[in-house]
Amino acid sequence: MLLNNTDLDASSVPFPRERNYPPEYTEAIAALKEQHQQELERLSQELRIGLQAEAGAKAEAQVIEQIQSLQNLYKQQKELNIQLQQRLDEMEGLRKLEIENQQLQQRIQELEHAVEQRPSQEWGNTMTQQATKALNKQVKQALEKTIDLRSLAQEPPKENAQECLRLMGMALKNLASAMNNTQALEAAAIILGSEPTPSAIAYRAEQLEMLPQAVSDIRRVLSQRGCTWQEFWAVAQEYEVIKSDYLAELTTQETDLITALQNASSQPDRIGIGSIVAHADPYRTLYVAKGEVIQDLGDEVIVAWDHWQNESKKTDRYFRDELRFWQPQ
Repeated sequence: MLLNNTDLDASSVPFPRERNYPPEYTEAIAALKEQHQQELERLSQELRIGLQAEAGAKAEAQVIEQIQSLQNLYKQQKELNIQLQQRLDEMEGLRKLEIENQQLQQRIQELEHAVEQRPSQEWGNTMTQQATKALNKQVKQALEKTIDLRSLAQEPPKENAQECLRLMGMALKNLASAMNNTQALEAAAIILGSEPTPSAIAYRAEQLEMLPQAVSDIRRVLSQRGCTWQEFWAVAQEYEVIKSDYLAELTTQETDLITALQNASSQPDRIGIGSIVAHADPYRTLYVAKGEVIQDLGDEVIVAWDHWQNESKKTDRYFRDELRFWQPQ
């Protein structure tokens, strides 16, 4: 059959527009399309979940970092607050101490003014106005030097330190009693070396009041020529309760002499420093003379004889077996 070319382009000519497949292929293609669509949906869902998880992890890391930063900031702020509180407590303590010092100064001035106003006979003739005023002035000066704990911490007293400390301890004890201040009571106990109770501090203060007299009496007996342990002990036993205190006030030479006297008393058969001796030979003129051992040279000793005090030669050197303990004739 012959066809015209124009007839091939006619709309009435039925040309197939899609490829035709057998039925089994069509079902397989449809199944593959369905499977492919499901796979695309699964991958899309996993992608969304992965993106959400990643965003959540980043957000969680940021939150943790912020929490850690806030915790560090809080810790620093807490430490700063503690330091500020300590500083405030120190400043408050200094302020209270300054107020207490001012109150003590005012009380001293009031007492001094009262002494000036009262006639001397009202004091039972025990003290004149001038003597009382002088005493109050001395107490005031002592308190001015010792009541301020800050100045004492910077530079301890150089003159009569023990008495200054005693006065300061008593001032703090009175302050603690008047104002019910526990810190002042504890400070007084530390200074005086006692328990932090009013009774113990008062007893310790009474002991320390004896210290100047104890040092004076002990030095007096030690300065006597030919002092023995018995003579020293007769005085020292009265101050046995403050032995450590008066020993701290004595010089090294004085404490060494006390030790020598004690050793000599515990070893009566051995002649040593401080021993009162005479010559052992009855045919020597020194047999009836009295002398004192002033130096120990080991096997020999140096003796200062009483009757040679006005002579150019005052001492001589002897072996111990040449001497004996002196006995009154």
